Amino acid sequence: MEPVLIWHLTLRIFLAVLLGGVIGLERSAGDRPAGLRTHVLVAAGSALLMIVSIYGTDGVTQSRDPSRIASQVVSGIGFLGAGTILHEGMTVKGLTTAASLWIVSAIGLTVGCGMYTLGVVATVLTFVTLKLVRGLEKKVLPEGRNVKWKVRMLISSNPDDMANILEYMRRLNVKVRVLGITNHPAENNIAVTLSLRISKFDNAHQILENIKKQPAVERIEILEE
Repeated sequence: MEPVLIWHLTLRIFLAVLLGGVIGLERSAGDRPAGLRTHVLVAAGSALLMIVSIYGTDGVTQSRDPSRIASQVVSGIGFLGAGTILHEGMTVKGLTTAASLWIVSAIGLTVGCGMYTLGVVATVLTFVTLKLVRGLEKKVLPEGRNVKWKVRMLISSNPDDMANILEYMRRLNVKVRVLGITNHPAENNIAVTLSLRISKFDNAHQILENIKKQPAVERIEILEE
């Protein structure tokens, strides 16, 4: 393979790294499961495999099918994306990051086969979607904001009751964080301070009423909204 061609192909990898890094920085800023390093590696690896798929070891492009190795990249990236998807009760997190890894892989393949302009355009569109559409959603759905409450809950002192209540709230799509527990032996109950986060698509007050109706719950008071 001629030195000029090697240098040209090396520049493709560097461009893939740059474009993947742009998307990775946006993901890192939001503390996502996959950040800068992951996106850079995916973009660089996709570009490299695309180059190998096209040129092989001899620099001849006519004697092979350039789509064979590249098609396996598309399949393999699915396994990596699945690792960023988390289930928290009824909530699924990480789908956007999985999609960003998928598009970064596609950008790497695009740059690897020499379509520089198309790769840059795809990067810009992806960045705009990740960065600006979130703000647009808030304007289109002004009422759609997650509810965050700090509450104090009195529960019967049976340890199983507390575990059952927490599991019940998670089934209602409520994200729960225990801030403190105080035992009241004389009153045969425990006071639990919780941080609750309820999805903007759920009725927060109705969920709170449903929790109050649980037999083990004696009282709930909202400390902070």
